[in-house]
Amino acid sequence: QVQLVESGGGLVHPGGSLRLSCAASGSIFSFHAMGWHRQAPGKQRELVATIKNGDFTMYADSVKGRFTISRENAKNRVVLEMTSLKPEDTAVYYCYTSVNGGRLYWGQGTQVSVSS
Repeated sequence: QVQLVESGGGLVHPGGSLRLSCAASGSIFSFHAMGWHRQAPGKQRELVATIKNGDFTMYADSVKGRFTISRENAKNRVVLEMTSLKPEDTAVYYCYTSVNGGRLYWGQGTQVSVSS
């Protein structure tokens, strides 16, 4: 089993910044990808950012240039730096990882609210 523990999130004014962190623990034998999805009220869950083996990164068009994902290999941890936040970034952010032959695991979610 693999467990994901998220931290960060909260309430911020438009234009502000937040940092999300996600740490994976458990029986990890092979790593494929790790990243974040988000789900706003009444909307489908969407990919925000992901980092794959070789540190290949992908971002949703809506966050390119504002969000940065990075990985600390030794700690099986990813960090999402979010800047220039907008009200439309408000959502529950879920960490995920794909390990051990493509098995998916999800975190419990953390709320990000952007409001004046």
